[in-house]
Amino acid sequence: MSRRHYNLPPLTTLSAFETAARHQSFKNAAQELSVTPGAVSHQIKALEGELGAALFQRRHRGVELTEAGLALFNILGSSFAGISRTLDGIRNRSNAQKVTVGSTTAVAALWLSPAIIRFWREFPDINVSQVAQDQPFVGRADLDFFVRYGKDPDPELSHTALYRDHLVPVASPELASELTGASLEVLAQQRLIHLDTNRNWTSWGDWFRALGYKGTITTETQVNSYSLALQMAGKGAGLALGWQRLIQPMLESGKLVPIGPHVLQAPNKFYLVGRPDDQLSDMALELKTWILKEVPESSL
Repeated sequence: MSRRHYNLPPLTTLSAFETAARHQSFKNAAQELSVTPGAVSHQIKALEGELGAALFQRRHRGVELTEAGLALFNILGSSFAGISRTLDGIRNRSNAQKVTVGSTTAVAALWLSPAIIRFWREFPDINVSQVAQDQPFVGRADLDFFVRYGKDPDPELSHTALYRDHLVPVASPELASELTGASLEVLAQQRLIHLDTNRNWTSWGDWFRALGYKGTITTETQVNSYSLALQMAGKGAGLALGWQRLIQPMLESGKLVPIGPHVLQAPNKFYLVGRPDDQLSDMALELKTWILKEVPESSL
């Protein structure tokens, strides 16, 4: 007789496998699970040992699912999604008086939090919780919706377009005055503050290529937080890639100054992503409607 009622491997190994398979990367899976890549590899080796089958083919630049791995991933994905929906319904019943919205730390600080404060003034009885993180929102059934640049790959999520931003180099007032009107060649050799994140935000490399520059750019300065990039740029430590609408408060205050004339329309829009409207509570719909009213139609 099996030592487990359903004859399943330890759920920790299944969770590690599903995450690694979804990302096709042990490193990215480790980031989502808040463990080391070695821990993910250990869990998957244990699962492969119990099943007596290889689930991944290890490549120089990553991993690929084997036939057995793909079969397991397909059933785990649908099973976890079903569990998530059931848990979501339980949470909805127990948290009917609360709305939860997510965003990156920069979006929260620069745009979403001020908007929610204005919302509270009109709807003081609706409790709104914010979740701010600079990692993708994956499997967060506790969120009603979240702000995302570009569309989420999950086909079950609803997407409502918010606005399309414009990208321009920004710096401290002193540095910006020295570089106003500079060519792309000159800008490319400045200290560029790169955002190192697994999100799909447009990068410095994307920006220069879209404007026709094919040369090299400086890559020495890397940060994993957009808020930190803006702070460093404001202190004169280099150039940040400014999302004009998002950082409007910093531009209006003069902490950051755009360096023209090179401006690029962002390739993707910002979206409000989450459950379909028919699955949202009345309070969540109230907040969603408010957020959409905060964005002028001309921004699309």
